[in-house]
Order: sequence, then C-alpha cells, then structure tokens
Amino acid sequence: MTIIEKATFGAGCFWSVEAAFRQVKGVISTSVGYMGGHFPDPCYLDVLSRITGHAEVVQIEYDPQSVSYNDLLAVFWDIHDPTTLNRQGPDRGEQYRSVIFFHNTQQQQAAQQSKNKLQMSGRFEPDIVTEITPAKEYYLATAEHQQYFEKKAKHQSDR
Repeated sequence: MTIIEKATFGAGCFWSVEAAFRQVKGVISTSVGYMGGHFPDPCYLDVLSRITGHAEVVQIEYDPQSVSYNDLLAVFWDIHDPTTLNRQGPDRGEQYRSVIFFHNTQQQQAAQQSKNKLQMSGRFEPDIVTEITPAKEYYLATAEHQQYFEKKAKHQSDR
C-alpha cells in the first residue's frame, strides 16, 4: 500500500510554483489555493486585495518512497528568492511571501534544518525571510487557476 503525504509551499505566484512541482517524479498531484490568513473561504480577488492575510500556495500530494520531503524542499529553495519579504519578482504583497507550511513535526524539523543549512552556506544574501509555520485550513482556488500553465499551453496549441 502506497502512503501519500502532503506538503504545502508558498513561493510567489502559485501558477509557476505548481508548474515546477508537477515536474517532480514522485509528486502524485498538485493543487493551488490559499493558506495562512484570517479570512474564511477567500477567493482570488479577496487574496489579491491583501485583506485576508493568505499566501498563494501549492499543496502537493507525494509518495515518500519516490521523493523525499527534503527533495521537495530543494525544489522549493531553487524556484524562488527566499530573501525578498512579501515579494517575488514583479509580484508584491503578503500573498506572494516565501512560506513553508508544515503538516507534522518531521516536516517542521526538516524545513528548519534546510533553511539553517542554506543560510549558513552563503548562497543567499541577505538573510532568508521564509516563514516556517504550521499548516492551517487550505482553501482551494477555482478551477481556472489549477494547472494554469498547462491549460494555457493547450489553449495556445489548439489555435
């Protein structure tokens, strides 16, 4: 029997983050949504308005026999700049913050160790601002936001 685990990351606009994780062998499924705020059942426009406190996140279901949580952390660190507070590239606002939402103490410890090791490596200057916080209620974004880049590419090829 395959055990499936969950991981949740925020690293800027969820479309590109999801696209990166969908390429990882051992990732069974991905979805985009919102986590970490104080507003119940937010929609995209609520989060975009910066009134909810939520981050745009990707929730991943993965097979830990095929890909480790540390492997997922490596992808997370590689796909964004964890030194910019509430910003990734041109996207600004707390919804684009760098955040790891852990689902258990093993993930919490792995995330903290990974962050500390990366900070000590000198790879990133200035300091890494990534939050490491317990997973909260996850609000799934609407269907139009799921696998956005794949849908857009298909739409382009259908023309």
